[in-house]
Amino acid sequence: MNRDEAWALLNEYTKSESLLKHALAVEAAMRHYAAKQGEDAERWGITGLLHDFDYERWPDIPDHTQEGAKILRERGVDEEIVGAILSHAEWNQGDYPLDRPVRKTLFAVDELCGFIVAVAYVRPEKLAGMTPKSVRKKMKAKGFAAGVKREDIVQGAELMEAELNNHIGEVIAALQGASSALGLD
Repeated sequence: MNRDEAWALLNEYTKSESLLKHALAVEAAMRHYAAKQGEDAERWGITGLLHDFDYERWPDIPDHTQEGAKILRERGVDEEIVGAILSHAEWNQGDYPLDRPVRKTLFAVDELCGFIVAVAYVRPEKLAGMTPKSVRKKMKAKGFAAGVKREDIVQGAELMEAELNNHIGEVIAALQGASSALGLD
């Protein structure tokens, strides 16, 4: 599956503007990390783009990711992408552990992308000039973006073997590169 086919599939199953933008944010972060790690940016980008494509139709556990995996397999999507998508949901991690770079990275950027976008929405300058320090400050505010699991953000940095501020900085940089598509420029 190429990027255009992945985008079409995402739009077939996802109508929410915020979910589409989340997919674009995670795609940007995955591409960024793939380039840094010498991995296939196209494959990693597609993984990020499709990681939640089934969420609107199947938001409940364990249907989310598992129903999508069936569709991806029917369409001949590479099993490495399917496995990575399954691994980002904790209920699948017994069968799809966070044991490969693409899986670790998807888990590490998913919640963090959502949180950074939430921080950008409340800043007049959006993503421009954002620092890890400003993101960490918002992480301490429990009422801010309350649905984002802070422990997943911390665990993600650990999986990446990165200091948390450095990981946040990498994802900020990735999202700044996609700020126009995200409506945050």
